[in-house]
Amino acid sequence: MHRFAFVIHPVDVKRDAARKYPIAKYLPERWVEQLLLRKEPMVVSRITGVRSLTGATTEGWFIGCPLSPRMMLNLPLDLVYQKIIRCGQIAQELGAEILGLGAFTSVVGDGGVTIAQNLEIAVTTGNSYTVATAIEAAVLGARKMEVDIADAVVAVVGATGSIGRTCAEALAPQAHTTLLLGRDEARLETIAQQLRARARGEVRVSTDLARDLPNADVIITVTSAVDAVIHPQDLKSGAVVVDVARPRDVSVRVARERDDVLVIEGGLVEVPGEVDFGFDFGFPPRMAYACMSETMMLALEGRIESFTLGKEVTLQQAQTTQALAHKHGFRLAGFRSFERALTDAEIEAIRARARRAATLS
Repeated sequence: MHRFAFVIHPVDVKRDAARKYPIAKYLPERWVEQLLLRKEPMVVSRITGVRSLTGATTEGWFIGCPLSPRMMLNLPLDLVYQKIIRCGQIAQELGAEILGLGAFTSVVGDGGVTIAQNLEIAVTTGNSYTVATAIEAAVLGARKMEVDIADAVVAVVGATGSIGRTCAEALAPQAHTTLLLGRDEARLETIAQQLRARARGEVRVSTDLARDLPNADVIITVTSAVDAVIHPQDLKSGAVVVDVARPRDVSVRVARERDDVLVIEGGLVEVPGEVDFGFDFGFPPRMAYACMSETMMLALEGRIESFTLGKEVTLQQAQTTQALAHKHGFRLAGFRSFERALTDAEIEAIRARARRAATLS
């Protein structure tokens, strides 16, 4: 059996820290961050019961890194690296052979390269399978909302990042129009030029989200922003949004104010076997993020290598993890929106409201 470990950290500081320290929900966020800064990385739980369709098994551990996204962005990078490397050292001591980097630990600095150089075990960010599931969720969500991608404007928010760029590469050959959104127009244009030879239709770039995102029918959003970047007024009626970012890119106001759009939390996967994560991170039983799942499937496959590292994710890497998922029994676990499961009936109601809105306009 090959064992794994996965680094988790508080994304919503007060909510997530309160899972371990209940007093945190009564304190100001800055106070909670100061308390976290004094903490050392630790074992959060043991993960058991992961069993492949092939019969292979694995087990592992969640290792807690006591840093929030804001802390990782604002603290000296060397200090952040030190905390994450210590997580990896704990994993080594436990007997893990591969370490997965969760949420902001996968994007801070050089995307895991320095972490891997300072450890004796393999390291992966999980971004390859995150890309694969984001694409799958976008296509399936569009189908459920009766949006034909061949006639649609498909937007990628955060298109200059590794996940966003590869999502755009996968969807541009299918879309009527591909819209790349980000902050750096020159970098966006470089990516657009690379896509145009393979794109089905026009490829456009924009740095003005408020102006251009309301034209999109299907959206994948995967920025590394600390705060929400997509608000209720930014979405057209009937839009499908796959939010892969952690913290989420889509404002919670969308859940309250826009009942005519489908917002999916990208990258939610059902893990094969009778899995016990030993820790409640807010999901139903057997559910995990795609980045966690990539780490597990590599352990099941015995592929003990630093599979996804750095700021680049290729389409081939995403396709490889999709094949491993099918082999071992990982699958997209339906849809969740703002941390709750969505039923087919609820999706049909969203679609009906979008139709009515289109009729009235």
